[in-house]
Amino acid sequence: MYVQRRFPFKSVLIWTKRELIFFIVLATVITALYELLDIKWLQIPLTPVGLIGTAVAFMIGFQNNAAYDRIWEARKIWGGIVNTSRSFVITVRDSFYIHRPSETQDETNALRAITKRHVAWLTALRYAMRSKKNWEASYDSKHKNTTIKYMIPEHEAPMEDELASNLSKEEYDFVMSQDNKPNAIISLQSKHLRKLTDERKIWDFSLLNLQQLLQELTALQGKSERIKNFPYPKQYGSIGYHFVHIFMWLLPMAIIPAFEGMGVKLAENHPLISAYFIWFNIPFTVIVIWVFNTMLRIGLAGENPFEGTPNDVPISNISRGITRDILQLIDEKPDQIPAPFENINHIDM
Repeated sequence: MYVQRRFPFKSVLIWTKRELIFFIVLATVITALYELLDIKWLQIPLTPVGLIGTAVAFMIGFQNNAAYDRIWEARKIWGGIVNTSRSFVITVRDSFYIHRPSETQDETNALRAITKRHVAWLTALRYAMRSKKNWEASYDSKHKNTTIKYMIPEHEAPMEDELASNLSKEEYDFVMSQDNKPNAIISLQSKHLRKLTDERKIWDFSLLNLQQLLQELTALQGKSERIKNFPYPKQYGSIGYHFVHIFMWLLPMAIIPAFEGMGVKLAENHPLISAYFIWFNIPFTVIVIWVFNTMLRIGLAGENPFEGTPNDVPISNISRGITRDILQLIDEKPDQIPAPFENINHIDM
């Protein structure tokens, strides 16, 4: 999630810098045509444009609410993954038979294998969520066309390397042969737990609890995939986009005559200001258009909460946080616990 701690308004200006420049040029050009070239027919009544603006505001508000619902649902899903992951590893750790005088090496290895396999599941899931869909916005791995630099970990390292370090050779080959890799890893977890139970290393009742946790993880994975694989209906997003642009082109032609009329009223008391008052429409026009456009962009940025934009759910950092937590739960060596991802420009990914 994009977090700018010091200059939140400045960051919004940077984010919309190109559009802001275009709006200034647009308002200036139309004003120059109207005032300098005396093209007086370049005007329309303000009232119908105001009605259009009202309709556009309702449309954008609906779109933003729907986009926020998708983001919030995605964040709740990954919050559930955090809690269930911790519970799963703790339950596995404490499910070996208590009458054993000490923990055997086999049990230690089994616990470590299950934990590392869960790290692989988190890795496969976040890579699946970062995969490109046709309906998502285009963001290349180096973000050459963005004004705010940030890093997407899934674009910096291949998934194969990340999975290979957490799975055995046989498990890796099996997972890579499957279309749904997170689901394949959950299947491996279930088989391993069943095997440990058959070997009388885990309580039978503990297996039931662990299977319930695996079912919950599978359900959370499915919910996350539902958001990823079902786009925000384009009829709403595209209509809002076109309505804003229609409003954007009409607004200068409606505001300029209004400022000209105000200038005429100022002629008696402030003749100097009156002569140039029409040019004051430019900043007001730009502000109104910029507000509508920024609201539109906020909604568009929230439609797909996993694609890898600064405003998305930070699944990379959430996954890495879970990884560090569960490895510490099994007393993994500090040098074997991966460091948190670097957040460039305070942007959590």
